[in-house]
Amino acid sequence: MPKLGAYIKQPAGFRAFVPADFPPKELIHWDQDLLFLLSEADIAIGGLKDITRLVPDVDFFIFMYVNKEAALSSQIEGTQATLIDYMKAEADMNDNAPSDVDEIRNYIKATNFGLSRLNELPLSLRLIKDIHEKLLRGVRGKFRSPGEFRSTQNWIGGPSIETANFVPPSVPEMKRALGDVEKFIHDKERLPVLVKAGLLHAQFETIHPFLDGNGRTGRLLITLYLCHAGVLQKPLLYLSAYFKRHRTNYYDKLNGYRFSENGPEEWLKFFLEGVKTVANEAVETAKKITDLREKHLKTAYSFGKISPNAVVLLDYLYANPIVDAKRVATATGLASKASVNALIGKFVKAGIVTEITGRKRDRKYLYRDYARLFD
Repeated sequence: MPKLGAYIKQPAGFRAFVPADFPPKELIHWDQDLLFLLSEADIAIGGLKDITRLVPDVDFFIFMYVNKEAALSSQIEGTQATLIDYMKAEADMNDNAPSDVDEIRNYIKATNFGLSRLNELPLSLRLIKDIHEKLLRGVRGKFRSPGEFRSTQNWIGGPSIETANFVPPSVPEMKRALGDVEKFIHDKERLPVLVKAGLLHAQFETIHPFLDGNGRTGRLLITLYLCHAGVLQKPLLYLSAYFKRHRTNYYDKLNGYRFSENGPEEWLKFFLEGVKTVANEAVETAKKITDLREKHLKTAYSFGKISPNAVVLLDYLYANPIVDAKRVATATGLASKASVNALIGKFVKAGIVTEITGRKRDRKYLYRDYARLFD
C-alpha cells in the first residue's frame, strides 16, 4: 500500500487523493543507494561555501542565479521567455520581449521577498501565501486567487476532473494536509535537512494548495527551507535547471512518490542527485567566472591610460551584463561622450562585449561570455 494516501471517491462522484497524516511512521527505507546519495549531496552542499572565495562578488553571483532560476522554473510551467530575454527587458530592450517575461520578473521579486522575510518571520503558510501573491501579480493566474489557498477543487492534466492525471485533495483535506506540512517544517524529528527539503517539495506539490503557480512556489520552497534550516548561508542552490533537464522524470518521480510503495525513496534519490548535480555545477560556474575575470582583467590592464576605467566597467558587467553608453558613463564616472565611446570600442574590439541591437543609435552591449555561463 502507498504510504502517503490514496484515491478516495468524493461526494460529488469524482475520486481525489486523500493524504495520510504526514509524515507517516517509517516513511523512508534507508537502502545503501539512498544513504550514498545523501552523503554525496551533503558534500556538494558543503562545496558551495567555496563560491564565496571564488567569485568577484558573491551577491552578483546570487543575483544571476536567482535570475536563471526564475527563467527556468517559469519555463517548466510553459513560458517561452529566457534569461537573456529578461536581461534585455531590464536593459530597456522591450521591442521584441516575450509577453511572459513579467513572469520571470515576478519570480525574482517573490524570491527576494521570501529570502528577506526569513530574517523577520519563520517559514510558514503565511509566508508561502505572501510569496505566491507576488508570484502571480499581474501575470497569468492573476485572476486565480493570488496569495490565497484554493476554496474549490482543482486537478492536474486532462480536460476534466474525470480524466485528470492527478486530482489533489479536497479543500477540507487540503487544509488538514497543509497543517501537517507547517508542523513538519518546524518539528524536531531527526531527519536530515536535505531529506526534509525533498519531502517538503513533493508533499507541497501533492497537496497543490493554489489554483495556479504551485510548481513555481514549491520549487522556491526548497531554497527557502534550506536557508531557514541554516544549511545554506547564502541562497546558492536552485534546482529548476535539473528539473527542466529531466522534466519527464521529475513528474514521474513526483507521481510515484504519491502512489508507489517505494515512491518516497525513489523521489528522494532523484532529488538528492539533483542537489548534488546542481551544487557541483554552481561551484564549476564560479570557477569559470574566476577564470573569465582573470582573462579579461589582463585585457583591461592592457588598455593603457584608460585601464582604471576599464577595470571599473568590467566589474560593473558582472552585475549588469547588458549596458549602453549611459550606463557605462554612470558606472565609470566618465563625463565625455567621446571617452565613453572609446572605452566601449575597446571592449568590443577585445571581444569582451558584443553589440546586440544592430542599430546606430541607442546601442546595447552584452557581456556574452559571462551570460552564457548562466543561460
